Amino acid sequence: MARTATIERSTKETQIKATVNLDGTGAYKIATGIGFLDHMLEQLARHSLIDIELQAKGDLHIDFHHTTEDSGIVLGQAIAKALGDKQGITRYASIDLAMDEALTRAAIDVSGRPYLVWKVDFTRPKLGDMDTELFREWFQAFAQNAGITLHIQSLAGDNNHHIAETCFKALARTLRQALTIDERQAGRVPSTKGTLAG
Repeated sequence: MARTATIERSTKETQIKATVNLDGTGAYKIATGIGFLDHMLEQLARHSLIDIELQAKGDLHIDFHHTTEDSGIVLGQAIAKALGDKQGITRYASIDLAMDEALTRAAIDVSGRPYLVWKVDFTRPKLGDMDTELFREWFQAFAQNAGITLHIQSLAGDNNHHIAETCFKALARTLRQALTIDERQAGRVPSTKGTLAG
């Protein structure tokens, strides 16, 4: 069965459509109107091997908050829908991901119980035109709507671009591992409760 899904969300603030294929090749077609966010979501697709198409139109004349948060909501919902009942997935994953001087740790449990622990600090208020405080908003929205427990911790880094990029790449690599079908699960849900619905 194909693990694909499309989600559309339309409010007075944003109109967003996302399509994912969990068993893809990392192909992407992303346009949010926020250049740095596009770059990060392209990294997410490429390094998770999840095909992602995401088109967003938002109230960027106000600021980038609504478009950033709602992109996380819609992408998280699409991944949750594509996962279905989560039969056979590996479920857990973690990584220490390096990029030059930056090092970020990510750990994930595709549990159905959303939770974010975010221990990342930035020394600049913006990257490009994007407020650095919005990265936490994106990860919170994504974790909540994907139904995952997610820990992101910056262990080292001076360059704010590198710090942000390692956060998205670390998420990507943990998603790649945790969403992979484990042949030894033989179609079972990886929980003694028999469900990962929360």
